Parts: sequence; C-alpha cells; structure tokens
Amino acid sequence: MGTQAPPHQKLESETPSTIDEAKLAKQKAIDDWLPITSSRNAKWWYSAFHNVTAMVGAGVLSLPFAMAHLGWGPGVVIMILSWIITLYTLWQMVEMHEMVPGKRFDRYHELGQHAFGEKLGLYIVVPQQLICEVGVDIVYMVTGGKSLQKIHKLLCSEPCKDIKLTYFIMIFASVHFVLAHLPNFNSISGVSLAAAVMSLSYSTIAWSASVHKGVQSDVQYGYKATTTPGTVFNFLTALGDVAFAYAGHNVVLEIQATIPSTPEKPSKGPMWRGVLLAYIVVALCYFPVAFIGFYMFGNDVEDNILISLEKPTWLIVAANAFVVIHVIGSYQV
Repeated sequence: MGTQAPPHQKLESETPSTIDEAKLAKQKAIDDWLPITSSRNAKWWYSAFHNVTAMVGAGVLSLPFAMAHLGWGPGVVIMILSWIITLYTLWQMVEMHEMVPGKRFDRYHELGQHAFGEKLGLYIVVPQQLICEVGVDIVYMVTGGKSLQKIHKLLCSEPCKDIKLTYFIMIFASVHFVLAHLPNFNSISGVSLAAAVMSLSYSTIAWSASVHKGVQSDVQYGYKATTTPGTVFNFLTALGDVAFAYAGHNVVLEIQATIPSTPEKPSKGPMWRGVLLAYIVVALCYFPVAFIGFYMFGNDVEDNILISLEKPTWLIVAANAFVVIHVIGSYQV
C-alpha cells in the first residue's frame, strides 16, 4: 500500500538505543512503584539503624546459651570470627550493588540473575530468600508473642487465667496490619530507629542485670552433655544460634537501594559508613551479653538470658517490652 512505511524505515526507527531507552523507562516505572525504591532519599545513618534492626534480634539473648555449648575457647573464637566474616561479606554486598555501571541491583534476584542467568538466577535465589524471610518472620511473630505473654505473667499480681500464646501472637500481628500500609521503606525509618534503640537497650539490660546478680555459687563451665554425640549436636546447635544472631544480610541490597546515587557520589560510600556504625552497635550488643551471661550462669544458663534473670521484675518487664518493640521494627524491615 502507498501509505505503508518501507521496511528499512521501520528498522531505522527501532534502533538499539530506542529499545534500551524503553527498557530503562519501564524499569524506572517499576522502581517508582515498588515501596523499596520509590523514595531514594535516605541518609547514611538510615542504613545504620536499618542494619542494626535487621541484624540484632532476639537471637542475641540466646548467645550465652550458645557459649555454654561451645565453651570458652571455641565460643570466643567463633563469636569474633562471625563478626569479622559477616562484616566482610556485607562489604562485598555493598560493593556489588553498583558493580555494573549505570545499573543498581536493588533486589537479590536481580543480582542472582546477573550472576547465573535470567532463569537460573531466579530458581537459585528466590526460593532461598523466601525461606529465609518467611522463617525469620515466623520467629519474630513467636518471639513477640512470647515476650507479651511474659509481660502479662510478670505484671499479673493475682492468680490470673492463663492466656494461650496464640492470642499474644495475634495481638503482635495486629500491629502489622497498620504498619504494612506505610508507603515505602523510608516511611518506616522512625519505627526502625526505635527498634535499633530498643535492641541496644534490652541487650544492655541483659548483661548489666547479669552483673548485678553476680556469679552463681555452683557455676560450671564444662559441657553439659554427658555423651560425645550429645556434645557434638549441642555444638552444632550453638553454631546455628550464632549464625542466626548474625542473620542481617537478607535486606542489605534493599537498604542500599533507598540511598541516592550518582557517578560522583555512589551509594556505597554512605551505605558503608552506616554499616560500620551498625557493626559497632552489634559488637556492643553481642559480646557483653554472650560473655558476661555465660560467665555469670555457666552451662545452666537458659536459652533466653532474660528467663535466667527473673528479677528485678520491673527491669525484666522493661526488657521484654523492648524486645516487642524491636521485633515489630525487625519484622517490617
């Protein structure tokens, strides 16, 4: 037909640059819609308390219990090595966020697709990430519910009717029906900051209350298991507890995605500053709780150091309240 454009004109109009621009426009529209990347105006200190909130969880309260199964020598070495190794791997994630010029890997599956291919990257990364996120959220739900239940039992001056843990978990979950409607990552910065402060607070209560209680009269530091298989299994369980305590890498790329970036000032600069501050806070939380808690109670320490403390009541109530506030922020992050 006379009105139909010649084939060569179609080819000229669909140049590679035009296709690339269309892809970039489509990707920008997606980024503007997603809550993680819709607002890229975070400051470096946002990454500090987001990382503290993501990493320092209720797992810190089980570190004295892990030390009881590891022993002094292996326990101290594993705690310090875990801190160094996880800091190094986190630095690698920060560097990989913008390792391709003009491209930001804002989500784990994007980095996986770049490394392993479009389809294989999804198959490798997404199932593991879902298992990690769902598992951590379940732990936070149960932890928040248990802390609320503990507060109820401590504050109930008269014999009260026992309330099932299920109901306390539902109370904890109801908060997230509200918080889940916040528009983007930066909008929960206040919640995340409060959670980071709470993590430092209840960690400080845990080790300072242990010091106040003093070394127990019958304290023992040997392995509690009486058989070799029992000792080995307890040792491996303790390694899992330490690994869980340092499990904060699952949202590192998403945290960095909220920081603005230009060729002159890439996001890795402020992100790394925030990470270093976060890891100083992590050390202040983890090492005193783990070492002092084990030193005071030995291998009789409970899997939650707050249970071993029990008194003073008001301080343990405050610590459990701090745990609830912290896991609310951690769940959202």
